[in-house]
Amino acid sequence: MKLLEINPNHQTERENYKLLIGSVVPRPIAFVTSEGEDGTLNGAPFSYFNVVTADPPMLSLSVQRKNGIQKDTTKNILTKKDFVIHIVSKPYLEQMNKTAASLQPDESELTLAGLITTPSKYITTPGVEEAKVRFECVLEKHIPLGSSDTVSTDFFIAKIVCIHVDETVYDDGKIIYDELQAISRLAGNDYAEIGPITEILRPD
Repeated sequence: MKLLEINPNHQTERENYKLLIGSVVPRPIAFVTSEGEDGTLNGAPFSYFNVVTADPPMLSLSVQRKNGIQKDTTKNILTKKDFVIHIVSKPYLEQMNKTAASLQPDESELTLAGLITTPSKYITTPGVEEAKVRFECVLEKHIPLGSSDTVSTDFFIAKIVCIHVDETVYDDGKIIYDELQAISRLAGNDYAEIGPITEILRPD
């Protein structure tokens, strides 16, 4: 096997981006709802997302800036300190994709996509009914990331205060993959579903 050696410092941001999102696959998608100061409910998908720890339960979310400007999701999280993260399932993939459109801060992507809102239990930001799993979150930590004097990314650690799980995907404390139908992100316009599962017992 012959491996190419690529120095990320010798590539453009776009070249590194393409290499990373094409290599680090599949990536789970966080569909995030956040609320603006004027009450506008924002919805947006992000695939730089994962579990941080189970004790206490925390998730990570990375939101890229556009030309150094924070996205509405970032501004809302920093202002309100709470938000909802949803797992994206196949039945509402098309609607989720519509929320990636660039709208004005006072326009709701949820309205554009026809998603139905549902109240949260412990925070004021609503979630969406279409998600079979959603996490009510409060902001634990915000870390601006970048190179030199330029901030390119807002990295969030979210503490989960409530988990909502549809009973059809839940069995004795475990999630049923076939019922959840979770969708993951690849590169370009590509998404992936959970395919054949390989079970390998861990050594003692």
